[in-house]
Amino acid sequence: MDRYEVEGHEVHDGEAKPTGTGAHVFVPKRWIGATVKIVRTSEPDPSDDE
Repeated sequence: MDRYEVEGHEVHDGEAKPTGTGAHVFVPKRWIGATVKIVRTSEPDPSDDE
């Protein structure tokens, strides 16, 4: 696993959920308009590729 150092204001743990041909991660509504960075912290579950 790589290590990244990111300066920021807040951390939100979530799970990528399938949508269309991609995936979404929902964040708190108060983050609307903010710049965010998403870091994958685990391997995807291949059984989810249905």
